Amino acid sequence: MTPDAIKILVVDDDLAIKTLITRFLRQKGYQIADADSGQTALEKFATFKPDLVILDINLPDSTGYNLCEQMQRQSDVFVLMLTSRKNHWDKIQGFSKGADDYLTKPFNLEELQFRVTALLKRLRSSSTSLQKVVIIDHLTIDPLKREIYYHNQEIILTSLEFDLLYFLACHPQKVWRREELIKRVWDYEFVGDLRVVDVHIGQIRRKLQDINLDSSFLQTVRGVGYKFEPETITD
Repeated sequence: MTPDAIKILVVDDDLAIKTLITRFLRQKGYQIADADSGQTALEKFATFKPDLVILDINLPDSTGYNLCEQMQRQSDVFVLMLTSRKNHWDKIQGFSKGADDYLTKPFNLEELQFRVTALLKRLRSSSTSLQKVVIIDHLTIDPLKREIYYHNQEIILTSLEFDLLYFLACHPQKVWRREELIKRVWDYEFVGDLRVVDVHIGQIRRKLQDINLDSSFLQTVRGVGYKFEPETITD
């Protein structure tokens, strides 16, 4: 996809930062919409239908965490969160709400461009590659429709959660280190905490358990990483 086909929504109540980001991304050729509050962001999200949201955590009428969660319920949009907070657990909370990446203020525009490009690379690969449907017993993972069903019940995952589960399911019984999953699923050299993988695996397990599906087929290999063990999928 060319930049002019990509829609990015920028949400920040700091006028200077919002203006800086929107001008920079427009110069790169992207379609841009912006908002300075949670309510306006949700309205723009519904009408603009962005591919990527750059989302500040601190907003006057909401938090980026809540907005991220609401947006992820409605679509598989990518979310890059912005914050002045440097606390590790703030980042973990953002990832647990469905954020795909996290950028701490102050930042330079080159780093912003790097992260935006990396996320959009995942968008291009998921929309253009020929991917097979994975069916294991009553579990179906469809990468073209980006839907997961267990029996006839849909499992709603965020975009990154879907990519992570699909990748593991496509390589059954293979053990993947966290850094390998970051490189293969996130699709770039992630510079943050590798425990972000643990957060997303935990979120996937919780959502599987919410529909009474035993999540033990997502196995933790202590001291190494994770693997998908299809033989343990049970009704």
